[in-house]
Amino acid sequence: MTMLTTDRLALRPLVVADAAAYAAMRYHPHVARWLPAVDGDPLANAQRTIDYFAQCWASDGHGPWGLFLGTGDGEGALIGHGGLRVIPEFGGQTELLYALHPDAWGKGYATELGRAALKFAFVQRGLASVFAITKPDNHASQAVMKRLGMSYRRRVTYKDIEVMWFEIDRAAFIDGKA
Repeated sequence: MTMLTTDRLALRPLVVADAAAYAAMRYHPHVARWLPAVDGDPLANAQRTIDYFAQCWASDGHGPWGLFLGTGDGEGALIGHGGLRVIPEFGGQTELLYALHPDAWGKGYATELGRAALKFAFVQRGLASVFAITKPDNHASQAVMKRLGMSYRRRVTYKDIEVMWFEIDRAAFIDGKA
């Protein structure tokens, strides 16, 4: 599992010790409204998600990271998750995903994570393209996708939710169009 740093973030796979902080972020009402609904105990769900993210890394060579404030000198608070994952429902294509605690919104962290994840996807992993999806009324997420150079392609349904599909290919990213 790969760990990365950006100017302001440490990106590393989540571990069981992160479960409580992850649950507080993922199940915050302002975050949960943008993500598929999940029933059950938030802490148990967080632990299952952490296990699922680890399986992504093991099977695909990439997966979502925990997003922590700070860099190589040490990590700070968990502010979200983000990275790459293969979505079988979409023919095994790779998604860029991100979710941040509301205290971290509007500070450019999602864009910073997105650039690092796309570089990892295209330069280190050699992927041909990456997509991202969001609910039609999540304009902030769409703005991040556009800043990353992603282009709107179509509307699709994912987990019974209508979403907008944005995409970027390796050539556009490498050529600096992102």
